[in-house]
Amino acid sequence: MKIKKIKWEGASQNDLCAFPSNARRRAGYELFNVQRGEDPSDWKPMKGIGHGVKEITIHMENEYRVIYVAKFEDAIHVLHAFIKKTQQTAKRDIDIAKTRYLEVLKKYGDKK
Repeated sequence: MKIKKIKWEGASQNDLCAFPSNARRRAGYELFNVQRGEDPSDWKPMKGIGHGVKEITIHMENEYRVIYVAKFEDAIHVLHAFIKKTQQTAKRDIDIAKTRYLEVLKKYGDKK
């Protein structure tokens, strides 16, 4: 089994590291599953951000989210990690993930 490496886009790694330890551990476990080619235990597609983008949902004392894309052969790209404070994902968080997704596509010469 091939384990894909993780590429952290923008400040996503620092943002995830700012999560409390229990949420960080959960995010790490879910990302490891993605590295092995599996789906996280709780996720949803983020089609508004781009093709293949998914959001890991972590329910603890707060709601934590990790947005990533794993459709590329060489790596999983973590686009954004944040604490979700309202029912709807904030436009700012969507915009950050979308901008980073477009930057990843440029690296691959992909227009999707």
